[in-house]
Amino acid sequence: MDSQSAGQVAGIDVGGTFTDLVLLDPATGAVRLAKVPTTPDNQAYGVRAALEAAGAELSRLALIVHGTTTTTNAVLERKLARTGLITTQGFRDVLELGRRTRPQPYGMTGRFTPLIPRDLRLEVPERMDAEGRVVTPLDEAALAAAARALLAAGCESVVVHFLHAYANPAHELRAGEILAGLWPNAHVTLGHALLSESREFERGVTAAVNAAVQPLLERYIARLTDDLAAGGYRGDLLVMNGNGGMVSSRLVAREAAKTVMSGPASGVMAAAHIGRRAGIPDLISYDMGGTSTDVALIRGAEPPVSNEIEIEYALPIHVPMVDVRTVGAGGGSIAKVNAAGLLEVGPESAGAEPGPVCYGRGGTEPTISDANLVLGRLDPAKLPSVAEGDAAAVAQVFDERLGAPLGLDAVGAAEAVIRLANVKMAGAIRMVSVSLGADPRDFALLAFGGAGPLHAAALARELGIPRVLVPARPGITNAVGCVVADLRHDFVTTLNAPLDKLDPTRLATVFAEQAAEGEALVRRENVALGALRHRYSLDMQFIGQTHLLRVELDGPETDPDTLRRKFAAAYFARFRVELGEGRAAIINANCSVIGAREGLDLSTLIAPEGRKATLDQAQTGTRPCHFDGAWHDTPVYWRDHLPAQFALTGPAIVEQMDTTILVEPGDRADPDAEGNLIVTIGGTAHGA
Repeated sequence: MDSQSAGQVAGIDVGGTFTDLVLLDPATGAVRLAKVPTTPDNQAYGVRAALEAAGAELSRLALIVHGTTTTTNAVLERKLARTGLITTQGFRDVLELGRRTRPQPYGMTGRFTPLIPRDLRLEVPERMDAEGRVVTPLDEAALAAAARALLAAGCESVVVHFLHAYANPAHELRAGEILAGLWPNAHVTLGHALLSESREFERGVTAAVNAAVQPLLERYIARLTDDLAAGGYRGDLLVMNGNGGMVSSRLVAREAAKTVMSGPASGVMAAAHIGRRAGIPDLISYDMGGTSTDVALIRGAEPPVSNEIEIEYALPIHVPMVDVRTVGAGGGSIAKVNAAGLLEVGPESAGAEPGPVCYGRGGTEPTISDANLVLGRLDPAKLPSVAEGDAAAVAQVFDERLGAPLGLDAVGAAEAVIRLANVKMAGAIRMVSVSLGADPRDFALLAFGGAGPLHAAALARELGIPRVLVPARPGITNAVGCVVADLRHDFVTTLNAPLDKLDPTRLATVFAEQAAEGEALVRRENVALGALRHRYSLDMQFIGQTHLLRVELDGPETDPDTLRRKFAAAYFARFRVELGEGRAAIINANCSVIGAREGLDLSTLIAPEGRKATLDQAQTGTRPCHFDGAWHDTPVYWRDHLPAQFALTGPAIVEQMDTTILVEPGDRADPDAEGNLIVTIGGTAHGA
């Protein structure tokens, strides 16, 4: 424990385009950074390449924390392990029937393919009622026969998903015992063990996702840990979960579904940490990378966690995850003119290979990054990890592919691409703010990702957000999130009881059991920790409603009158409606146990000794940049050389190793004590 707090710590985030690394030495304050192309076929190669690029000595590392997209990509691309389902007789089609929704809101269009095909969904006689009473005993012979049939069909994983197992898991537990003697590996998921929730569709899909990605994650983690050990690493590998916490690589594959959204979660954790340190606790985190943009609403420096996330149509994953909304607009998003003659941007991406045209790796489709280059906002000579770009060749692509069919020149087409991309990203921000009853003007926009600081000022102006916060290393902020994230375990227990019939003792017992289990799990991890924190909440609804509302509690509160008042306040804050006559019900009791890690000093992410005395000394040149239909001679600065105190009025470009920051005309940028750049929209000085 002591060696981990004193030794070097590496945070590694694998994105769709780049793999980022930050290496901190708490003893000396030294920082090393790396950004290398992601290796989609085996992300472990990119992880090792990042460690080598940073000059890391694996034998000297005390801890590696890793955010991975292995499970997320597997689900979205449907590159999954062959998985079977054993369920209650008569309920094999629950995963396909869903909630009577449809892929497209208008017309009978679109399609949905369940994760587990129908021929691999088998039924066995058994039945519990909603109170947990046995209606039909488990047919153990039928269960064993179903398992053998799935093995014969080539299944690597199996899900046991029985009706009302949340109320009484006895049949699922017995099925697990039988399968332990039949199934050739440990890839057996019992639905209630992963999610003890009353809704059979959501519980079944979550369990199916877990089983389908479990072998993939286990193999990837095994390859990576073996590779690290061969290189001399002796510490533990921690993996980011989608809830913003971490779990040991020894345990992570058991609940593999919890790593979905691991990458975006690390960025939100970093944003909350940076906002807390900067004294700006209310933030909208805005992470624009090479493939997509992720946004989240942060209040009081606490990342939002929800167990109602649906990562795509009919794929709800109801384990607690950071509430991030994603749109297909990243630096590599492809722009095209569709059959109707309209401009489209994304969701298809050029990815890391071949990448945008300006990467010089064979890309031929115009992208958002290419548009920024055409408008003078990017310098091709400073694009990371790419060949020398040819700005004239990129402009020709815009002229031919977009300008000609739209009746625009190359610059006009590039400007249209940027505007349309900004509209998509502004819509995602409205989704996490306005649609939830929050006013964006009450928040600051924290912009990160390799492309986020290029677009942040325009988005803030569109949404009325007064300030943009740009952290010290925007392009590797997700890796920073891995370094600063805490250990976290979340628990959900279904009560499904009207509030006026609540047994406070039962609720208190549930909270106490959840807290005790979480504390035990946190203490099992070989990581230096500070204090333990507990967060309690309830999922509530008015009887007769289908949607749930999260009600945050100050502690393990159980008084019905207090809970009724808090539910009424939360309902009004969300919907601006009072339903005083409605009967409230508690559906789920939730507890999060957070093991706070010892703080790390991030002030040296930009080396103090590199700063110059004046702005003029930090300026590297001037280049034409296009804003609002006109070209401006725009000064260019190197961020690592900016003085500790300055006031910078736009237009200006600030470049650094991992991103480019755009200060638009009329805006003003000032530094803060934490090394962040505060861009005030409209020019009012920071703190004025």
